[in-house]
Amino acid sequence: MHKLKFPALTLLTVALAACAVGPDHVRPNIAVPAQFSRAETPADTARDPDIALREADAEFWRGFGDPQLTALVEESLAANHDLRIALARYDSANALLREAKFDRFPTITANAEGSDARSSADQAPGVPRADRDGKSYSAGISAGWELDLFGRVRRNVEAQRANAAADAADLEALQVAIVGEVARTYVELRGLQERLRVARDNTENQRETLRLVEARLNAGRDTEFDTARARAQLETTSARIPSLEAQVAVAEHRLAVLSGQTPDALVAQLDPQKPLPALPARLDAGTPGELLRRRPDIAAAEHRLHAATAKIGVATADLFPRFTLSGLIGSQAIDSSALFERDSETRLVALGIDWSFLDIGRVKARIAAADADASGELARYQQTVLLALEDTENALVRYAKARVEDQHLERAATDSARAAQLARVRYEAGASGLFEVLDAERTQLQAQEAFADGRTRSVTSAVALYKALAGGWPQRSPAREDVAGLR
Repeated sequence: MHKLKFPALTLLTVALAACAVGPDHVRPNIAVPAQFSRAETPADTARDPDIALREADAEFWRGFGDPQLTALVEESLAANHDLRIALARYDSANALLREAKFDRFPTITANAEGSDARSSADQAPGVPRADRDGKSYSAGISAGWELDLFGRVRRNVEAQRANAAADAADLEALQVAIVGEVARTYVELRGLQERLRVARDNTENQRETLRLVEARLNAGRDTEFDTARARAQLETTSARIPSLEAQVAVAEHRLAVLSGQTPDALVAQLDPQKPLPALPARLDAGTPGELLRRRPDIAAAEHRLHAATAKIGVATADLFPRFTLSGLIGSQAIDSSALFERDSETRLVALGIDWSFLDIGRVKARIAAADADASGELARYQQTVLLALEDTENALVRYAKARVEDQHLERAATDSARAAQLARVRYEAGASGLFEVLDAERTQLQAQEAFADGRTRSVTSAVALYKALAGGWPQRSPAREDVAGLR
């Protein structure tokens, strides 16, 4: 009769295996516009989704056609220490998930014990000394299993799995941030080097102007006032150079640390000036719906909402009794030679019931807290979606306007250089005064520097748009490093 009880209990467990209290996670339905309002062209409904997917998966930094930028990005993805920290968090979450999964199965332990004890005369009065000695030997295997009738264990595994997925999405989001910062810093470095070249070239031009004014002063054709004005403008332009040199050095140091190296590691490699990376031929923003599927920060927020929803089920399961099945099989004897004989056998099978119905107030308080946490994660998810849409709309308008600004600044730089050249010719011919030359040279410096700065903004705005769209970020795993003595 007793042998039938536990198979019946097992069948009951299987029958109730699909029962898990608490709400099931459902992806929130958030209405988003069909297209971005700031996109240069409306989203094409006939667009080939396979082409769009390939564009999203392409390594966007290769589109700039700069091998050095590509090498820096690849090195950062492999060696950046912030990425390795995020990878360690992901590995930890996966380990906790594996631990939680073990709760679905019986926990089996083995133990053995041998003892040699002697009682005192006071403990055993009247017993001879030799008879107060006692030996005992035991060995056994025990198992314990929580019968997950109401889904507490399953909900906990579900929550841990969602947390691990959230950490994986966090790792992807950090990859987006790191690669975006590498690309932006590299572009800013090349822009600073161009501004530095402009400042140095204008310094040489203004130095030649000063020599010309001094020669005319010696010939009695100009005044000391003209010389002072020319020298003041030269010194003002020269003062720009040290600041730009410092900014160049800071950018080089930043790129080295982003790629997991010491700040001085890339100085020799990055010091030679190179042109700014070229803008990509086209940049398809896609649709807001595609954005929601691509952005890892949105995925992380949804996974955390899923985990919080599952934890409601964990807390709700405490409203119901918790059943545990435990068993022991072993051997016990006073002589080690008789330890595994038939008469030394011991066994135990027990069904335990733990129910906190008398502590219902605390259980309901935990359920309310879990429900509030889930509500907060829902709001966080909704806010993440809105911020992602805002980020993309802002990046789209900045990218479009930066390209228009770039065109105007390029024409201004070309015209100002021509005007400065003509002003010097007229001055040398005596057709105009020094003021026109100095003013033209000052305008030339401002226009050329503004053009270099504007071109930098155009390229960095493209990087920012890629970052907002989360396109072109193939999944990579940074290198794992074993810690000496721990593995």
